[in-house]
Amino acid sequence: MQRTRISMIAVTALAVGALSLGGCATKGFVQKLVGSEDAKVQPRLTHLDQATQDAMDRATAAGKLAEGKFLYSMVLSDDSVKFPVNRSELSPEAQTRLTDFATKLKGDNKNVYLEIQGHTDNTGSKDLNMRLGESRAEAVRLFMNQQGVALNRMSTISYGDSAPVAANTTPDGRAQNRRVVVIVMD
Repeated sequence: MQRTRISMIAVTALAVGALSLGGCATKGFVQKLVGSEDAKVQPRLTHLDQATQDAMDRATAAGKLAEGKFLYSMVLSDDSVKFPVNRSELSPEAQTRLTDFATKLKGDNKNVYLEIQGHTDNTGSKDLNMRLGESRAEAVRLFMNQQGVALNRMSTISYGDSAPVAANTTPDGRAQNRRVVVIVMD
């Protein structure tokens, strides 16, 4: 009998111990734990929201371009306006051509959309060439804006060295590949 009583007390103690170890978390504890994790995740979500918005803006601009009809293009690659190696500054000759081009656009009085494409030769790394192509296109976009063309009617894209018009094996070929192309869409 005493043995049964000791066994019963042991079983009861084990049951009480098991229940106390497996108890439920309080609502406050759960909210505190979730709140601390939320504080860690929220800055990442904000960053992703901005990246998503940037991607959406680029997609919208690409959609406008795709909807438009090609009218004509202007290439800044004549001997007088080629970009020097690793440079994105516009020469006086390029500025003159762009001023004339902006005057023509305003004179045509059409609501056109411009895609400004930056290109490079194949010297330098792919990453450098993409940044340089973008820098060249952006220089043209900003200059066109100074001439009165609205920023929301222009977008830039860099092709880096991926779309050469001449062989990159000669200095003349590389010079032809350092260019900006302005595509005019209706």
